Amino acid sequence: MSARKRDSLPPGMQAGMFEQPRRADLAPSDAPLAARMRPRSLEEFVGQTAIVGPDAPLRLLIERDEVPSIILWGPPGTGKTTLASVIAERTDRHFERISAVSAGVADLRKAAAEARERRRLSGRRTILFIDEIHRFSRSQQDVILPHVEDGTVSLIGATTENPSFYVVAPLLSRARVFRLELLDHDALAAIVRRALEDPERGLGGSARIEDDALQTLIAAAAGDARSALNIVELAAGLAPEVDEQRVIAREHIEAAAQQRTLLYDRQGDAHYDTVSAFIKSMRGSDVDASLYWLARMLEAGEDPLFVVRRMVILAAEDVGLADPHALPLAVACQQAVHFLGMPEAALPMAETVVYLARAPKSNSAYAAYNRAKADVERTRNEPVPMHLRNAVTGLMRGMGYGAGYQYAHDFEGHVPPDQAHRPPSAEGNRYYEPGALGDEARPR
Repeated sequence: MSARKRDSLPPGMQAGMFEQPRRADLAPSDAPLAARMRPRSLEEFVGQTAIVGPDAPLRLLIERDEVPSIILWGPPGTGKTTLASVIAERTDRHFERISAVSAGVADLRKAAAEARERRRLSGRRTILFIDEIHRFSRSQQDVILPHVEDGTVSLIGATTENPSFYVVAPLLSRARVFRLELLDHDALAAIVRRALEDPERGLGGSARIEDDALQTLIAAAAGDARSALNIVELAAGLAPEVDEQRVIAREHIEAAAQQRTLLYDRQGDAHYDTVSAFIKSMRGSDVDASLYWLARMLEAGEDPLFVVRRMVILAAEDVGLADPHALPLAVACQQAVHFLGMPEAALPMAETVVYLARAPKSNSAYAAYNRAKADVERTRNEPVPMHLRNAVTGLMRGMGYGAGYQYAHDFEGHVPPDQAHRPPSAEGNRYYEPGALGDEARPR
């Protein structure tokens, strides 16, 4: 490139503008083990076989160099950033990384301008990787859209949150979403063993891990490769040397891991997924599962009043009239939680969860209300029948208010034999169908 042409470029696009940013495989020797061991190729990438295994959809797109704009959605430590970097390396594209935590509109426009100039001058395409894209506002995401649409950049967005809720529809429609899952036992074991043995980037055989320690490590990492490598690196520092090799035992893993952090965001997917599992377990009368999800939420710091509100709803919606005691018990639990606070509030909550899970189930009242609501929508402007109206003035009596009303207590069984209680257009439609379980099944 001539000096004149270089000097005409925008600031920041002159010296070294087309140099690839430092890759993960070039991490300095004193970088954390997780950074040093970041995979450099598809062959080194472990796990996520559903999307990058042999003949998997994303793998085929990468190998054909036909990678579209994509959104990588998954929990922390599952390989989103690594996979984006590997894609750029495999397809020989410039890798421009932006964090939505710290970047703004100016950074996005600058990256797009550089990508356009790079393509014009060298023909090299650009992958714009946006980490935590869910943190960008709608207006910030809108800035990216035209550059994705005209091919200036190929977007790879990484998010731990459901992109259906956090990525604007126009951008989402131009990208393919790939879901990354928590890494399983075998994948984590392979990653840890490779880190212990790798002579260049890992620990080079200077440490080994006992089998029960490996199982403890995998449980503590909870599907997160970064967490697993951070723990094993610290544990290796705690382990004593035996025959010139550090031996990592279970107690070293436990000391390094301390307390496993539960994957739970009170505003995100884990929040809604977990409470959904909790409700479905109680609805399915699985006592132990119900208690498990209750403990998951409370131990992760969920607001106990949020949890107990869901229990009150379930008592009315799913237990219903099969056990009419369930609803007042759930309301009493709410009062106990409010009165006690955590951690003691867990006790009445556990008691109520067991009761609700074991109770017979009926959604007859819920279904009946929905049928009645449908009739209300259909007959919204239907007037109240005259005989059901209160005649509180002489004028109203003269107009026929209350005329012909049959007072229930004047009749046998306290039921008027032939009085209509709905508008004519809704009369005769049946909403309530008794359930076949518990109290509801008893004859009345």
